[in-house]
Amino acid sequence: MLLLRALVISALAVPAAQPTQATSDQGGLASSGSQQVPDASTTAVVPQQIRRAEPPSKNASAAELEESGDQLRGQNDYADAIDYYRAAMAKADSAALHNKIGISYLGLLRHDEARKEFKRSIKIDRSYAEPYNNLGVIDYVHHNYGSAVKQYHKAIRLRDSSASFHSNLGTALFAEKEYDEAMSEYARALQLDPDIFERRSRGGVSLHMVNPDEIGRYDYVIAKMYATAGNPDRCLLYLRKALEEGYSGIKDVYKEREFERIRKDPRFVALMNSKMPQISSQ
Repeated sequence: MLLLRALVISALAVPAAQPTQATSDQGGLASSGSQQVPDASTTAVVPQQIRRAEPPSKNASAAELEESGDQLRGQNDYADAIDYYRAAMAKADSAALHNKIGISYLGLLRHDEARKEFKRSIKIDRSYAEPYNNLGVIDYVHHNYGSAVKQYHKAIRLRDSSASFHSNLGTALFAEKEYDEAMSEYARALQLDPDIFERRSRGGVSLHMVNPDEIGRYDYVIAKMYATAGNPDRCLLYLRKALEEGYSGIKDVYKEREFERIRKDPRFVALMNSKMPQISSQ
């Protein structure tokens, strides 16, 4: 049974959700093994977080304590999760535990502490990919996109099979206006996990874009990727988003070979005629 405990965490300023994903190779996260991380630039005050769980049992094993920490983190009870992870570490330290504590600190917007934990994780096991990715997440939310790209590449070199790593890299490359490279990484992420973009918030992307045209470009890139993958439904969905944002390069849909099949779809014709009647294929 969860009990309220006396210690209260100070009120936090919580930003809007980002599409970058902090990752762990074990439980306690979403089905994709990832946690969306807030951006450091946009804030909104939320109620104070209270520690709700009983103190970690001295008789519990390291594995039991870690599992309880995963459950608490999955419920966004980050302060409690840290308590359980530290109790587990006292019995059996590991790179995975430091990584999970770092992710919990990210949830509390304590980025400096998170960075330290990820670095400790790497020091224990330099072949462990997740903390490199998560260092990239911190760099990304602080708009250090070049550094984020480097960290994501390190993670991918260690584990190329992670859709989240490739998707995170794509997002950082998009922020750097490396659109072709970003699309390549998004395509790789989609190949590894066909539902990767449906589980992620598009809203965070717009926080880094100065005008609706940039948001529309992002939607257009994703539409092109889905067209290449042979998914007309999702392609049309993102084309609609690009149109609604007023993307100025939308005429390219009539020229680019990736959209050759979709141009034959009656739904495409109806979409373009209804949303942008002034556009022609000429």
